[in-house]
Parts: sequence; C-alpha cells; structure tokens
Amino acid sequence: MVLVSISVFGEDRFPDGTLIPDWFHNSVPTPVENHGKQFVITDYGVVNDSTLLQTEKIQAVIDLAAENGGVVVIPKGTFLSGSLFFKPKTHLHIEEGGVLKGSDDISHFAIVNTRIEGQSLKYFAALINADKVDGFTISGKGTINGNGLRYWKSFWLRRAVIPKCTNMDELRPRLVYISNSNDVELSGVRLINSPFWTTHLYKCQRVKLLGLYIYAPSAPVKAPSSDAVDIDVCQDVLLKHCYFSVNDDAIALKGGKGPWADQDPNNGGNRNIIIENCTYGFSHSALTCGSESIYNRNIVLRHCNVTGLSRLLWLKMRPDTPQHYEYISVEDITGDAKSFLVVKPWTQFFDLKGRTDMPVSRANNVTMRNIKLKCNVFFDVKKSDQYNLEHFTFENLQIEAKNPKCDKSIITDFQWHNVTVETTD
Repeated sequence: MVLVSISVFGEDRFPDGTLIPDWFHNSVPTPVENHGKQFVITDYGVVNDSTLLQTEKIQAVIDLAAENGGVVVIPKGTFLSGSLFFKPKTHLHIEEGGVLKGSDDISHFAIVNTRIEGQSLKYFAALINADKVDGFTISGKGTINGNGLRYWKSFWLRRAVIPKCTNMDELRPRLVYISNSNDVELSGVRLINSPFWTTHLYKCQRVKLLGLYIYAPSAPVKAPSSDAVDIDVCQDVLLKHCYFSVNDDAIALKGGKGPWADQDPNNGGNRNIIIENCTYGFSHSALTCGSESIYNRNIVLRHCNVTGLSRLLWLKMRPDTPQHYEYISVEDITGDAKSFLVVKPWTQFFDLKGRTDMPVSRANNVTMRNIKLKCNVFFDVKKSDQYNLEHFTFENLQIEAKNPKCDKSIITDFQWHNVTVETTD
C-alpha cells in the first residue's frame, strides 16, 4: 500500500488522498453581530463580583436569549458560576477584560447524563454545556477560567492516599462540553485553569477552533488531566492559530474503550481532523490517539511549533480495546520534545471484562515529514502481539536525539527518505 501525499498536483488532500473541502480553508471567525440581539448579563441583574455565585441569574439570561435567538455577553468584570446550559439559537461572547469564572465547589455543578473518558454515564456537567445546539459559538477576547486550584490539590491528596484512584474519582467538572452539535465555532477566547478536561467535543460535525489560548499549569501544582482539546466521535474539525499548554495531552482523540467498545452505539471514530498553524508549550503530547479511542482516520497535524513537549505523536494501544488508527500525517513541525514518536501498549485500568478473543489492533499509513526536532528519544516504539504497525513513512527529517536508535523491523513497510538523525550528548 502506498501513502498518498497530502498535496497532489497542487491540491490540498487528506492523507488517504481525498480532497480537503473548502470549508477547512476558511478560518475567519464569524462576527458576533451576525448572531442577533446581544444580552449583556449586567443588564439583567448580574453583578461584577468574583466571589458571589450567580449561576441562576446567568442561566436566566441564557433562557431569555433562547426565546428568539441571541448572544449572551459577558462584559468586563469577573462573574462566578456553576454549570450553565446553552440552548438552540444561543451564543456566548466574552468581551475583553470579561471573565466567566467557575466555582471551585463541585456541588454547584449539575449531575447529568454525559460523556467522559470513553463512557456514557452520569457525571458532573461542565461549566459551559451545549447539547444539540447547531451553530453554537463562543467568541471574544475574554476568559473562561475554571478556577481549578482547589480541585487539583484535592486530586493529588486523594492519589497519595489511594494510588489507584481514577481521574473521575476526584469529582471535578470540565470547562467546556459541546455534544451532538453541528457547525460549531470557538474563537479568540482564553480557556484556562480547567479542573479537568478543558474542551470536550462529542458527536459533533464541522467544528472550528480558531485563535484560542488554552492553558493549565504543570507547576507549582499540576493540573491533572487538563487536556486542551478532546475530540470524541467527531467529523470535520479544524484547529488553527491556537496555543496549547496543559498538564496532559494537548489534542487527544477519543471514541470509547473496552473489549466491546466498537459495538456500542455511543462510541465511534474520528475522521477528517486538521490541526495547523498552532503553537505548543508544555504538554504530554501534541497529538494523541487514545487512551479511549477506537478508530481514527485522516488526521493531520501541520505547520506547528512545539516547545517543551513530552511527545510529538503518541499512539496509545489499549490491549483491552479494538483499535484502528490510519492515515495520520504529521508535517512541517519545528521545535523540541522528549520523544519524536511513541507507540506502546496502554494498560492503565486494563479490563478485558472476561473477553478472550480480543482482535489485533492496527496503526497504518502514518507519515511524518518535513520536521526539524530536538529530542531525547527518536523512536520510542514497542513491539507487541496485540497490534500491527504497517506502512509508516519518515521523510525529510532533521532530528537531534540523545537516543537516535530505531528498530525498523517493528513496522512492516517502513519507508525512509532523506532522514538525518544526529546523536547529541
């Protein structure tokens, strides 16, 4: 099988050779004026007070905006809230100097049917929730602040006492959760200090994330599981001109987990995802398939600068979940990372649930090209009977690595073209 170049005869194409639609080439945010009447929350009894919980008053403005359609506006100031639920025909705009601040008391967040860590179950709502809200937008130059410090400290205390506790055992909300929605756009805002995952997209199509600043600290208190963007059973997603620095994966592709995950209608694959012209600070990886992931196809990471990454590309292969990752392209990258490519079994919370006929997983048609990177480990790939690795291409690579070794025998049909790997002290 031969990999298709992402650009064929001057046309922009996905790694499997299909033409990238024009939709992906329009990265100009939609003007907030296009979304109808603006409902400034301070016009409806909400006051500028970072310590006063005002969930009900802010929700009332959202409900009012939903009656005829319109934009809920957070003006300059700081406004404290628990979980908020946006409805069809509503939008959120945060003005420069405006801060929507999440409560650090989990009792201020509703328990709802939701999606988290590859499962559909009851858990806490996010600060911002939009389900079945086609055309939903979040815009502006302001900030959504998850106020996560108290949650982070509590997580690490629990982990010290109960080392095997899961991410969900320490009860904490996500920052933004958008589900079952099409034609979504998030632009310009700062998404910071999330208690848990920062931006979670589930069963959405045609989503654009443009010019976002997403941050959660790795010190002095680590923000555990603060993924910048989790893409979960989605199709046609563009991330462009964004900044990511979080204490977990920057972009993680989800979809489900467990020995029968591919038979659950709540689960599924991700297709046609482009991450381009973005800048990375510290993160566990620039792009991760897993750990709750089944099928990913046509995934593109390109034209990005990375600094302080742990991994550039990370394929988490769960031995308790059937997985297939294919047609992935990482190209035109500069910077540094601890590891260039990581492919290993992922055994955290391993559970076959009695299944004895687990199918062999696959990763195939992966291309990494036009990359100049300094790293500690070049090829951190483990051979395993649980998966097959096929049709990888390394092309036009300039790598400086403390450990430059590469066992080409692990990958079937492993193509190298113009690859330089220099050893550093």
